[in-house]
Amino acid sequence: MKLRKGDRVIVLTGKDRGKEGVISRVLPKTDRVIVDGVNVVKKHQKAKSASQAGGIIEVDMPMPASTVAIISTDGKATRIGYKFDASGNKVRICRRTGAEL
Repeated sequence: MKLRKGDRVIVLTGKDRGKEGVISRVLPKTDRVIVDGVNVVKKHQKAKSASQAGGIIEVDMPMPASTVAIISTDGKATRIGYKFDASGNKVRICRRTGAEL
């Protein structure tokens, strides 16, 4: 999976199409990501203790990694590639501009 925590992405499909956010968690086994403020659902939560109140809370749910694209330096959606730098380290690059991410 080429996406990482902290990447700024844009949603390509679904009810939140066009929204931007930052990846807060990556789930590589299921090929899903959790993006802050995107794919938010309301969940009924029971009070677990006297100090924690129950009620309806909003939770960011996982979404398929294929439905998001990373935002390049020019502000458009792009794909991610790899190349080796001068010291031999593998780095991620922006396919649109060729800049390092």
